[in-house]
Amino acid sequence: MKPLVVIPARAGSKGILRKNIKMLGGKPLIQYTIEAARNVFKDEVICISTDDLEIKSMVESLGLAVPFLRPKHLASDTAGTYDVLIHAIESYENQGYCADTLILLQATSPFRKSQHIKEALKLFDLGCEMVVSVKETKSNPYYVLREENEEGWLIKSKESKFIRRQDCPKVYELNGAVYIMNIKELKLRPPHEFTKVRKYEMDEMSSHDIDSEFDWVMAENFKEKLF
Repeated sequence: MKPLVVIPARAGSKGILRKNIKMLGGKPLIQYTIEAARNVFKDEVICISTDDLEIKSMVESLGLAVPFLRPKHLASDTAGTYDVLIHAIESYENQGYCADTLILLQATSPFRKSQHIKEALKLFDLGCEMVVSVKETKSNPYYVLREENEEGWLIKSKESKFIRRQDCPKVYELNGAVYIMNIKELKLRPPHEFTKVRKYEMDEMSSHDIDSEFDWVMAENFKEKLF
């Protein structure tokens, strides 16, 4: 395996102002992900994809090089992660490093540890296009989820005759912590079009993703239980 680890960290954030470098438990949010990555991979294959000089400076203060700044058109609210990943892959290829496996680690998952990454890597092989981390969802579409029909009435998102939640099939949601992708396949199409995908299941607390102020408060409240 020739890995390329990408940690996206753009300057803008609608939910929490400059959350990637906001201090959580005495260190910037992104540092948790950097430390987890460094416990598994060499610094040379860890790419912090950012458009921001302050983020670049903070990362470099940790001894990790940031070889390029992401173009502004890939740092807007409408820019997609897929284009960011392709840009990172091509940037490293232009420098002579041609990876075959991309590991995407989002900085908003501070409680994903190096052990989670190692366990997910064990599930990845040439027979799959992606291994993705998940958690079992509480919002089961067979039981609690509803959507509005054309007449404005709420109907079940997924029709079933289940009476008890525990009788419903297990349903998983992506937790955003770990994505391991075949770069050859990634160059052909974005991850949401992959069909050969394996899950790596994580517990609810380790899956915690920070997207809002409420998420941040929750992270502050239980971080001591995980570190």
